Amino acid sequence: MNQEIKKMFCELLGRDHVLTDEPMKQHTTFKIGGPADYFLVPETGEEVGEIIKICRKTDTPYFILGNGSNLLVGDGGYRGAVIQVYRNMSAVTVEGTTITAQAGALLSAVAAAAKNASLTGFEFAGGIPGTVGGAAVMNAGAYGGEMKDVLVEVTVMDAEGKIFAISAEKLELGYRTSVIKKAGYIVLEAKIRLKEGDQEAIRERMKELTIQRTTKQPLEYPSAGSTFKRPEGYFAGKLVMDSGLRGYQVGGARISEKHCGFVINAGDATAKDVRTLMDNVRDIVYEKYGVTLEPEVKFLGEFD
Repeated sequence: MNQEIKKMFCELLGRDHVLTDEPMKQHTTFKIGGPADYFLVPETGEEVGEIIKICRKTDTPYFILGNGSNLLVGDGGYRGAVIQVYRNMSAVTVEGTTITAQAGALLSAVAAAAKNASLTGFEFAGGIPGTVGGAAVMNAGAYGGEMKDVLVEVTVMDAEGKIFAISAEKLELGYRTSVIKKAGYIVLEAKIRLKEGDQEAIRERMKELTIQRTTKQPLEYPSAGSTFKRPEGYFAGKLVMDSGLRGYQVGGARISEKHCGFVINAGDATAKDVRTLMDNVRDIVYEKYGVTLEPEVKFLGEFD
């Protein structure tokens, strides 16, 4: 950690919005991860741009963080600046059938706003534990719905700090990918268009999906959601289960007995435990079925 760089961040954001040696296990749904050199909490897109200018000028690596729901941070932490857009950049506004949400807004908050405005089409996302920014980057989806079905436009920032909007048809949204991901843009805001619907029917559908999630997914344990991407023609969880790996454990990391597509933190798991378990599962599944499982979880920082 460099005191000069810290001073620059403090002058920009104020001391309260600059943390140093911040344990990342406090900011990921896995509850795993060592300290980040700098943990920054900007309030506007302009501040994000200024942070990135400082990072580029000082050769400081940076990472944009939502609510850490799809992330495994190494036990050695992150030598750079984590820029959290989750808490202070999360406004959601509704105008007619269009919802505008800042990147840090939780999908559950957008789904609730849609329900309250009697707008249908976003029920699928109500239980996805992520933010609008991450969902736009990865074209998040569940229960037959995807972000590409509802996105109209996404406002992004490029590496030079230029802010511009990309229309839905130019986003190249596919399975867990987009032009945003490929180009390394930072999402600042998204516009979503829905349809007018019956509030009671929307509420019922959301309740139904919540029941499905709680009965089929290990929500009682810290995890990063689906651990592996869906291989073409297969389901990752079924391949893991059919390989006899239900409940398989390395240290505090375990394949969920409830849903074999999830690796859970069963108690004080380290990032090394999770990585070792994932590597072992990948090798065993490949040996049995000739299918290579690719991680859906993103890795950040220093691993042993």
